[in-house]
This record gives sequence, structure tokens and C-alpha cells, in this order.
Amino acid sequence: MKKTIITSVLLSAMLFSCSDDASMSNNELKGSPKKEFKLFTTSNTSGKASVTDLNTAMTYSFSVASADADGAYYFNESDEFILASRSNNKIELYDGVQDAIMTNASALALDMSSASDFNNAREIAVSGDWIVVTQDQSAANANTNKLVVYQKTTTGINLMNSYTVNFKVWGIHLEGNTLYAVADLTSDLVVFDNFFANASGAILPSKRVTVEGLVRTHGITYSKKSNTMVLTDVGSATSDSDGGIIVIRGFTDVLAATANMGTIAMNNQIRIYGSATSLGNPVDVAYDHITKQIFVAERLNGGGKVLTFNLPNANANLAPASSRAEAGVSSVYLLRE
Repeated sequence: MKKTIITSVLLSAMLFSCSDDASMSNNELKGSPKKEFKLFTTSNTSGKASVTDLNTAMTYSFSVASADADGAYYFNESDEFILASRSNNKIELYDGVQDAIMTNASALALDMSSASDFNNAREIAVSGDWIVVTQDQSAANANTNKLVVYQKTTTGINLMNSYTVNFKVWGIHLEGNTLYAVADLTSDLVVFDNFFANASGAILPSKRVTVEGLVRTHGITYSKKSNTMVLTDVGSATSDSDGGIIVIRGFTDVLAATANMGTIAMNNQIRIYGSATSLGNPVDVAYDHITKQIFVAERLNGGGKVLTFNLPNANANLAPASSRAEAGVSSVYLLRE
């Protein structure tokens, strides 16, 4: 019965992803009024979340109930913002974001939370009303890596399934019923086909591949509209200057042509690395296929920065198109109407 409900919800879902773009035509871009184009962030250190209106370049900062948060998502139709709280080990849902912006409020209103079913969260991905949270291994959770699944309803955020995995987790991205994930401490990308069809317990990826030249992957996002995968490389966790961004165009074709446990070669990548980038520990990423802009949560350089890059056509030591200080920034989510 659960699988039937899940399939029905997924088929009707209109919003997909963790840090992704939504469809929009060039004609819509020229229309009036301007469509929503916003970037949401969380922080590990400040107890704040921010919303940047990318049409006006105005940023609004709000206090939240979580001093340490990872993972962000915004439900545009219901004006609800969620984050994964590492302070409280819950998904927290805040409503009335637009009102908070209009009234210049200092804090977002916490409306509801999940139960505490995880410890040491790293990322959120969403498909319709289904929410997946990654739990990174730590002493506090018996060194268990998990993918925890919830359903958001009008009355609560309800636990549905909990999966243990055989790799250290960080970033994830949902595309319908397919889950893409990074294997932390490695150069690997993993794929779970028919993800929501799994029963709770230990699960294995459908495919795992290595990305050549990537040291330690963290952030991940995928644009179905342009068939573009974007990954971040944090390199050494203690270095604030060795990070990078890897872009794989024609991703599904490249993935299909790569054998399980095979390698995606550098000649299938566009790489942004070098001294001009300000990339040290880029922990999360979002991509807009219309403007071809990459948005990065840079956790270490300068204590935390939100960086924007214009996608180059070839490998580049590229300076950010924009840079904004944000203490402890830990995640980015892009809304594009």
C-alpha cells in the first residue's frame, strides 16, 4: 500500500530536487512581473537563514531555532522553508517567509518539526511532499550512515522509511524517483534507481562511479532541463584554497556510457579550480540552467561566503561573478519559477 501511495505522489509532483532550477522560458524571463528567483541558505554557526532575491540582489537574514543547520528547501506554493537541524536533530519547517521579508522581521516562525530520527544531518532533498535527509556517521549515532525519508502533510512531517548505506554520506539530489548522492571522503558519485520503492533497512546503490581528478566530493545538484550535473570538491578539509567545481554536461549519456565502478574522465568535465576562485570547502551547490550560473556555499574561505560563478565553456581558474560573506554558510537552495 505504501509503495502505491508513494508512486502516486511522485507522479503528481511538480517540484524536484535539493538545489536545482525549475523550468522557465526565455519569453517568461522577459515578462512582467518578474518571476521568483531566490537563493536560500543555512549556517552551521550563526543560527540564521538567509533569502536573497536574485532579481534585486537584496538579501534578508532571519534567526531560526537551529544554531547549526545543514540542508535547505523552500516550498513555493505554501511559502514554507525547511532545514535539517544539527542542533535539534529534526527537520524544522518555518512558514510565512514572504511576510517575514515584507515586514522586515528578525526571525522566521517555526511551525512544525519532525521527530528526532537522525543525528548529524548533512543535506535535504525533496520530491513533491517527500523529504530525504542524510545522516553522516559519528560517535553519537554509532557511526551509521543513513538516508531518512519523511512525508510532509498539512499536520506534520512523518517518518516513512530509514535506510542504512555502505558509504559516508553528504550531498544528495532527487530527480523524481532517482536519488543521486556523493560518497564523502571519496571521488565517487552513487545512484539509487527506484529509490522510494525500497523497504527500510540496508540498501545498495544501483550504480557507483568515480569522477577523475576529484579529491573529496560534497555538494551535488542536477538540472534535468539542461542535463547538467554539478559537483563540488572540498579537497583537504583544512585548506581554504584547494576547492573546485566540476560540471558534467550531457550527464545522463556520460553516466550511461560509464560502467558500474568505472570512471568519468576529465575530458567529460568542465573544471573550475585555482587561486582566483575563492574555493576552499565548497560544501553545497545550486545551478540555474537559464542564466548558467552556479551558486556555492563556501564554508571555510573567509569564514563563509556565498559565491556565484558564470559557467565557463572550458576549464578555468575563474573568479566569482559575485561574493557575499555569510558566516558558517552550510547549504544553498535555488528557487526559479
